[in-house]
Amino acid sequence: MVLIRFILVAAALLAAPPALAHAFLAQASPSAGAELLVPPRAIRITFTEAVEPHFSSIEVRDAADKRVDTTNPHAGDAPKTLVVDLPKLPPGTYTVIWHAISVDMHKTEGKFTYSVLP
Repeated sequence: MVLIRFILVAAALLAAPPALAHAFLAQASPSAGAELLVPPRAIRITFTEAVEPHFSSIEVRDAADKRVDTTNPHAGDAPKTLVVDLPKLPPGTYTVIWHAISVDMHKTEGKFTYSVLP
C-alpha cells in the first residue's frame, strides 16, 4: 500500500508541468500591425501572467523616435493588463516598446508597430 502511494505521488510530481511565470504578450490593443482610421486613446497590453505595474513599462514612439505616450503605465481591469494613455496622434507609424516584470520578478520585453492612416 505504501509503495503504491509512493508511485502515485512520484508520478503526479513528474507529470506536473513546471511553473513558468514569464509575462509574455497575450493580446494588444491596437494589435501588432494594425492600420487604424482613428488614433487610439490608449495602448492596452494583456500578458500571459500578472505583472507589476510599478516595475513594468510601455513606451510609444513615433517615426522620428519621439516618445508620445502621456502617462506611466497603469494597471488595467485585470492584474495581467497594463495601459498607457495617448494624446490624439496624427497619421503615421508608431512603435510600442514594452518591458514587463511578472509578479515573481521574471523580466520579458518586446515591441510592435501599428499605423494611423490619413
